[in-house]
Amino acid sequence: MRERPSWELASVRNAARLLKEFAGADRELGVTELARRLGLATSTVHRMLATLAAERLLERTPGGYRLALAVFDLGARAGPVDLHEAALPAMAGLRAATGETVQLAVLDGLESVYIDRLESPHTVRIFARVGTRLPAATTSTGKVLLANLAPHELDARLAGWTPQRVTPFTIVDERVLRARLREVAARGWAENREESRIGVVSVGAPVRGEGGTVLAALSVATPTDRAAPATLTRTRAAVLDAASAVSRRLQ
Repeated sequence: MRERPSWELASVRNAARLLKEFAGADRELGVTELARRLGLATSTVHRMLATLAAERLLERTPGGYRLALAVFDLGARAGPVDLHEAALPAMAGLRAATGETVQLAVLDGLESVYIDRLESPHTVRIFARVGTRLPAATTSTGKVLLANLAPHELDARLAGWTPQRVTPFTIVDERVLRARLREVAARGWAENREESRIGVVSVGAPVRGEGGTVLAALSVATPTDRAAPATLTRTRAAVLDAASAVSRRLQ
């Protein structure tokens, strides 16, 4: 067994080990399960979880704990070029080109988490906030991110899928969702037609990092009364161009 350097802090090492347990297929983990995996007392794990939640690296859920948005933000900033920094110019250009709300999202389990957002200049626009979480299957960004998972990872995540019918148009059949994700993977973009909110459509495309790995998804959200077919065609082309521009900056 490797001898630990004298300067290592056991508490910090255990906290790091705990956070790494969330890197697998499990979206949420409880105190007892984490204690078993780490070989630590439940009281110790409980204190670590409470501390990490207080620092907003974890957040409490009905089923235990999950990674908080701050962790994904740190991960995005770990590369050679910051994701936010790389995306902002393209997002600004995309908003100017479409006149609509532009969003950047990452995947957390089966949720699409919006980490950046530029509001439409229109009086009637889509209101939300950075940090908003939506079921990935209901959003264009979420479909893009799910469609680009490795098959075994998608299987693991969908094994715990509990469909939520947010609107009458929400996909709640796993076979339909998988078929839609195959289409998204093949064509390179996704759409959401009132599946997350009545009166809103969106188009999303992947943002790729080094080696072509999909890191995030970029989308434009539009009220249905401004979403004529010709407009959506132009929007789709603009989103694809913007996502490609961000990807080039990250590679």
